[in-house]
Amino acid sequence: MPKTSLAYVFVILKGMAMGAADVVPGVSGGTIAFISGIYQELIETIDKLDFGIFKVWKKEGIKAAIAQYNLKFLGSLFLGVAISILSLARVISYLLESYPIVVWSFFFGLVLASILYIGKQITKWDIATIVALIAGVAVAYFITIAVPTEAPNAWWFYFVSGCIAIIAMILPGVSGSFILVLLGSYGMVLGTITDAQDALLTRDWSLLRSAIWKIILFALGCIVGLKLFSKILKWMFEHKKQITLAVLTGFMIGSLNKIWPWKEVLSTRIDRHGDEVAVEAKSILPSSFDGDPQVLYAVIFAIVGFALILLLEKAAGKKKVYAD
Repeated sequence: MPKTSLAYVFVILKGMAMGAADVVPGVSGGTIAFISGIYQELIETIDKLDFGIFKVWKKEGIKAAIAQYNLKFLGSLFLGVAISILSLARVISYLLESYPIVVWSFFFGLVLASILYIGKQITKWDIATIVALIAGVAVAYFITIAVPTEAPNAWWFYFVSGCIAIIAMILPGVSGSFILVLLGSYGMVLGTITDAQDALLTRDWSLLRSAIWKIILFALGCIVGLKLFSKILKWMFEHKKQITLAVLTGFMIGSLNKIWPWKEVLSTRIDRHGDEVAVEAKSILPSSFDGDPQVLYAVIFAIVGFALILLLEKAAGKKKVYAD
């Protein structure tokens, strides 16, 4: 059944929510897609997209190509993601720097509720499912404690970063932005976006061309990564749904270490703006935190994040993303 114009507005809003999540290291846009009920359509649309679209376009026209390949949905979703990333890149960076405990508490509650939502869809618990869950927890946890690398300042690395990060971004429980942190390219990519914005304001066309070229390379990497991985993910959901859900649930449980609000910084580095930023940090109890732990605010915002997922679940009609 064709979507109404209002339905596409909601798709844009869901895309904006995905984009906002993807900007934050430790939170997955795939989780938002899963909870909001568009995950199946997203994976199937990406999987179906191929060069055959040009044949349909040539023979039947652009409207037929758009309808057959569900491009209104995909375009609306990615428009929302782009709007969110471009508009929230500075805001999220500011909030994480100025109100870290409150922001991480909000996302902790959000991910915690997401774990319950995805986990309860596992209807068959056996040895394979339990092993998959444990493996997912272990992999995600070790990713959170891995030491970020230093990114090479090369054009090809933008493409590689996009290819790898987008795979994580569409996996519930795996943060694409945190993968960028581990690759050492998070600041590089986020800085390129802000460089493009600054270049437009100051009319620095040389800087703008350079930034746009890097963004295009990153976007091309995202497209390639999406196309390659969507087939694998679609097959996993269709043939190994219970194990896949268990792995994704494990990913989300393991990722909680990354978004725990109270951290002790173990090592730092100087970023490209000359500011000192944390490289390694470990989770600690609020009582051991050096400074005001803001426990009350942390609890309140964690509850808000938790409640937001419940509202998204209700809005999505509590539909399962894949039929058994």
